[in-house]
This record gives sequence, C-alpha cells and structure tokens, in this order.
Amino acid sequence: MTATHVVDHIHDEPMSEVALRSLAIEALLQEKGLLTADEVRRQVNLMDGRTPADGARVVARAWVDEGFKARLLADSRSALAEMGIEIPADTPHLAVVENTEDVHNLVVCTLCSCYPRMLLGRPPDWYKSLAYRARAVSDPRGVMAEFGTELADGVQVTVLDSTADMRYLVLPRRPAGTEGMSEEELASLVSRDSMIGVTDALSP
Repeated sequence: MTATHVVDHIHDEPMSEVALRSLAIEALLQEKGLLTADEVRRQVNLMDGRTPADGARVVARAWVDEGFKARLLADSRSALAEMGIEIPADTPHLAVVENTEDVHNLVVCTLCSCYPRMLLGRPPDWYKSLAYRARAVSDPRGVMAEFGTELADGVQVTVLDSTADMRYLVLPRRPAGTEGMSEEELASLVSRDSMIGVTDALSP
C-alpha cells in the first residue's frame, strides 16, 4: 500500500480527518520500510483483545494481596509483569492511584483521549467527549453524580490529567461485605468506570 492508495481504503461512510491522516502516516512508514502491514495488524489485534477484564484482575489481586498492591502503586510495570501483563518499554508510564476513605481520584485527558488501553481496552465515547473533558476538571463531583456517585463532603477529589507520557489507573476501594470472596469473584465487581474513577466498585 502506498500513500497515494490511501483513498482506496475509504469505506462507504466518510472517514474523519484523523483517520485519513493515520492511514497516510501508516502508508508512508510502510513505504520507507519502517514497519509492515503484518506488524500493524498484530498491534491492532493485540489492542482489540484488551478489555476492562484485564484491569479488573489487577485490582482484585491488589485487594487480596497487600504486598502486590504496594508494588503496583510503586512500580506498576514490574507488578503487572508478575501477572503476565507486559507493558512495552516504549509505552507511556502507568501510574496506579488508590482511592481511600479520604481521597477519591478521577481520571481525564483534557487534550484528547489518553487512556490505559493496555488494561482497559478502548476508551468509552463519553471519556473522549469535550463535555467530559471540560467538566471533569471544573465540576468533578457533578460529573460523578451523573454516574450515580455521591461522595461525602469531607472526601478530597483529585483530578488526574492523562498525557502522552503518563496514563492513570484508579484502584477503587474494596466494597464492604466481600470478605472471603475469591479473586475471580472480586474481579466481577470491578467495572471499567470504577478504574477511571467516575464510580465506585460494585457492591456484592
């Protein structure tokens, strides 16, 4: 495929300017021999295989293993490797932040849609919307209230702005009444939205 043939890949529905630019860049990189179509397909398939279930497994492990949680908060790359989740060295840093009784973290990307895809898969449309990106900063409690999350007045809300170099994953509080539950059972209580911070984990 060459840059001049990008138009051949346009489907019946018009493609966005960003999508067209991506195809053109991909074509140029292939022309210069910097990557192949197979390499692109492998990476796309790898990313498409990521789902919030990956992040939920990590959260559940942190809930039952204090040592793992400490390592996850200090060095997420090494801790994730313990679970067989490899983060390539050339990818942005992933910071894991813990919600507590006193602090609630909320993640946003005010510039675009930077997001921990390696653990959560593709970002939801609302995360990429201009409304969320603006209001998460100016009115985080109001945004969370729309998701059904009401925090006590004394809880400090920290808004974390993802960047091209930094991604964030929220470690939600473990729900009450989950003593004795297995990691698999606990993982079922961890939603994508709770790992962004707009909600808490589900109750059993």
